[in-house]
Formats: sequence, C-alpha cells, structure tokens
Amino acid sequence: MIPPIASRFVAGTTASGALDHVSECNEAGMGGILNLLGEHYDDPEPAAEDADAYCHLVSELASRGLNGSVSVKPSQIGIDVGPDVFRDNFERIVETAAAEDVFVWCDMEDHTTTDTTLDAVEATARDHPHGVGVAIQANLTRTRDDLRRLADVPAAVRLVKGAYDEPSSVALDSKSAVDDAYEDHLEFLFREFDQGVAVGSHDPAMLQVAVDLHKEYGTPFEIQMLMGVREDAQRELAAKGYEVNQYVPYGDKWMQYFYRRIRERKENALFALRAVVGV
Repeated sequence: MIPPIASRFVAGTTASGALDHVSECNEAGMGGILNLLGEHYDDPEPAAEDADAYCHLVSELASRGLNGSVSVKPSQIGIDVGPDVFRDNFERIVETAAAEDVFVWCDMEDHTTTDTTLDAVEATARDHPHGVGVAIQANLTRTRDDLRRLADVPAAVRLVKGAYDEPSSVALDSKSAVDDAYEDHLEFLFREFDQGVAVGSHDPAMLQVAVDLHKEYGTPFEIQMLMGVREDAQRELAAKGYEVNQYVPYGDKWMQYFYRRIRERKENALFALRAVVGV
C-alpha cells in the first residue's frame, strides 16, 4: 500500500486505481497518461510481463471509454536486454492500442538509448501513423538533429527539458542554456510539425511561449504535466480550454519514483516535510 505522503504523486499500486484516477482527471477536463512503474530490466521475462500489462491497460482504457493514453519506458520493455526485444514489445503494445484507438507514448531515457528508441518509434509510427509519440530532451546537444529527423515521421513529439544527469560531452551545461534550447526547439516544433506537439513542462514561462507560438503558427498542441505537480495550474489551464494531459504513474515500484519527485523540486520536498510533521 502506498503511504499518503506518496499518493500525491502515484495513483496507487493497481491498474484499477490508476484508471479511476484517469476518470477523475477526465471529470476535471483533463486526459491521463498512464505509466506502469518499472525500468532497467535485464531479463526478457519481466519486460514481456510489463508489455502484457500495457496491452491490458489500453483495453481497459477503451472499455471504460476514458480519455487516456499510455507511456512506456524503453528499459521497462527490454532495451537493456536487446534492441529486438524492446522493439518487439513496443510494436505489440502499439498494435494492441491501435486496435482500441488508444495513443502510445514512448518515454526517453539516458542518451545511450536515444538512437535505439528513435529507430523503434520511427518504424512503428510508419506502420501505425498518428498512433505513437516520443519524448525528446532539450538538454541534449543532438536534439535539433533528432527533431529534424522526426519532422517527416507520423509521430507526435513531447518536448521535455530532460531529467537525466548526462555528461558534458553530450548535454548543455546550465539551466539557462537548457531553457534557451527548450524555447528554440518549441519554435521549431510549432513551425515545422503538424503531427502533434506536446509541451512537457511545468515552467510557466515555457507554457506562455507555447501559447504565443500557437497564436503565431496555429499548430495544435497539448500540455503535459506530472501528477502531483502544479495540479491547480493543470485544472486552471484545462478550464481555459487548453488540452491538458496528466502523467499518471502507478504500480508497486513506486518508491524510487516518489523520491525522484521529492528531489526534483523544492515545493515537493516542502510538501513531504509538511506531511511528515502534520502541518
């Protein structure tokens, strides 16, 4: 059972509880992006099991008529076992989701997996156009080339700043540099993409940039934020008519994810402290 201190960021340990949370998001005018927690499997069996779980999850989203999608991590479905294992599991999830008209996002992990991830997403998107999307990290120096590559692929892009501690040889070296790159890449996406732009950020400045770019180019976009982070802002944006999708993790491997959220933001750490001391 997830303790109350962590339940702000994780929607329980079961698929049923996570689906109920997506239903609550829908009632607030938002969609939900379900992520079964788990990563870095080096054995094909748990990777296949989690792929099976995602196939079941998309069927449940469809049967309940929920506005929801799923997002999978490459290392969760076999990229550490081998590229073919990852690609086969990813294709199986996407094929199941396509039959149910459910969208599939592929998360991006550290830079050593970028090429293999993009290869799988591109191949799968060409077989299932407009049914998949991929996260791209603004903190990597290679990102503009990756976006140019994806411009001709029928896949959506979720632009994030990047959460991995990457070496200076492949990544930008300051927060301000990442912010500048994020804004620059957003402009490229709104100018060059028509297959879907997702703004994966809690930064009000970047959200305003996206709104301004939408007014300039008319490109449809959505806003993606994490469960438990700036939820008031999520609901306010949805009430204003913006498409907002909340990233909803769940599962019994919640502890590592929860502590990652606590370390990321001062506000999250203060929330946890208040929960402990009861204020």
